[in-house]
Amino acid sequence: MNPAVVQKLLPLALAFIMFYLGMTLMLADFHRVAQRPRALLAGLTGQMLLVPLAGFAVAALTGLDPVMAVGLMVLAACPGGVSSGLLTHLARGDTALSISLTAVTSLASMLTLPLIINASLQYFMGSSLTAQLPLFPMVRSIFLLTTLPVLLGMVLRWKFTEQVSRAIPAASKVATTLFVLIVLATFWDQREVLMVHLPTLGPATLLLNVLILASAWVLASQARLSRTDRIAIVTECGLQNSALGIFVCLQLLASPAMSAPSVVYALLMNAGGIAFVLLMRRRRSLGTAAA
Repeated sequence: MNPAVVQKLLPLALAFIMFYLGMTLMLADFHRVAQRPRALLAGLTGQMLLVPLAGFAVAALTGLDPVMAVGLMVLAACPGGVSSGLLTHLARGDTALSISLTAVTSLASMLTLPLIINASLQYFMGSSLTAQLPLFPMVRSIFLLTTLPVLLGMVLRWKFTEQVSRAIPAASKVATTLFVLIVLATFWDQREVLMVHLPTLGPATLLLNVLILASAWVLASQARLSRTDRIAIVTECGLQNSALGIFVCLQLLASPAMSAPSVVYALLMNAGGIAFVLLMRRRRSLGTAAA
């Protein structure tokens, strides 16, 4: 498929996924999230603190090339990816919590991302660069791809409850199919980068993903959160906004090589996320059967 066509279709597919998630939610779900500050705090701690620390540990201990180390830190500094909401939903987690965390961490990254990038450049490369992020375009993209479609889905459910309830199973299949197509299209578009860097960056990015998933689960468990909250926090931390990482490396840092960790991690994080979803669904099925 023409790359230009893919670039135009991907945002529409992401918007439909968020629209579908909105069809499964009500205002009461977000009100319930707001009443549980401990879950929000744990999620923010995991995404804004745990993930960058895990990225630094992996970059430092695996002896990555300085350029690749900074690229890995750019990825670790990014907020949660849009697809985390869908995977949370598929894993039977708290979708409203996941969407709330994506929105909050995306806005917070306007401040934290430049700080982490500059600190990483100084530590790994002995240089610094004032990274100015395009605030308005990013906020607009977040609103158009996440907030607006979710709100439209919720309004549709509110106005046409019975019709939406009947349409949800079909919409679920379409959303899941679109997610798979997005992953495949992204990998095909970045296949050359993957072929070159997967052998060298694969172990480090795989270690990072496993470390994040395990640490996020421990963090949420220590906070005594419910199973649905733990699932939301794990998927939110494990699925980074790799597209933003690629953009920062290419456009702001003018270093195509630095984008390689974001590309490779995108492959492994989706594989890890899908494996986590299957594990959670299997454990839930076994628990239901045992009961």
